Amino acid sequence: MKRGADSQAVDIISEEREEGEMSAGRGSALRRGWRRLLLLGLSLLLLPYLLIILYLIDFIHPVSTLMLRDLVLLRGYDRQWVEFDDIAPVLVQSVMMSEDGRFCSHGGVDWVQMQSVVEEALDGGQTRGASTIPMQTVKNLYLWNGRSFVRKGMEVPLAIAADFVWSKRRMMEIYLNVAEWGDGIYGVEAAARHHFGVSAAKLSRRQAALLAVSLPNPIDRNAGKPGRGLKRLASVIERRASRSRDYITCLYD
Repeated sequence: MKRGADSQAVDIISEEREEGEMSAGRGSALRRGWRRLLLLGLSLLLLPYLLIILYLIDFIHPVSTLMLRDLVLLRGYDRQWVEFDDIAPVLVQSVMMSEDGRFCSHGGVDWVQMQSVVEEALDGGQTRGASTIPMQTVKNLYLWNGRSFVRKGMEVPLAIAADFVWSKRRMMEIYLNVAEWGDGIYGVEAAARHHFGVSAAKLSRRQAALLAVSLPNPIDRNAGKPGRGLKRLASVIERRASRSRDYITCLYD
């Protein structure tokens, strides 16, 4: 009788040990899973910064997240990369004066403009954008459309890093080659040919201004078929671009 009780006790201890080992195994697997997820998350966060360094190389032509989306959806897109020196200066001037007049003087983020926007928002005023060209460039390359604090929180350090690593000419070259100018139309060369039937090098001042003012909403703002409001905005940018000599010193000697 005693031998049977001892055997039963051994069986119970063995079962408990097996359950403990199984529980420890599950815990170990769970920890490994969390570590992998953490490493994956860190890799995704670091990847854009590594690509910023890679994109220093002139012959590498980056694509935007919207281009990748179009490829995944099998829609395709039109983009013809063009070097900075083959873009009409009037287009560069117009985009700067429309999108980021302090492009040459800030380090990726216009903190003066940002502070003004925050103060207006805190006072209950209507919110407006404070995105610089570097911020828009990294958003196009690595992030997504739509307003959110998460995206903005990722956008700011990326913009600062890109502005630190790239020259202003390289920044502008990348921006003008990944910006969206219509459904499936990316980059200034494709935009110039699609809307006006000319190359980016042959854009007139008026055409450049129309392309510049269509950037904030290129799907609804058609540079090739502008409405009255778009024409009025283009006239303002034309005048500003013609007086932009002191603002573009970082791009043209």
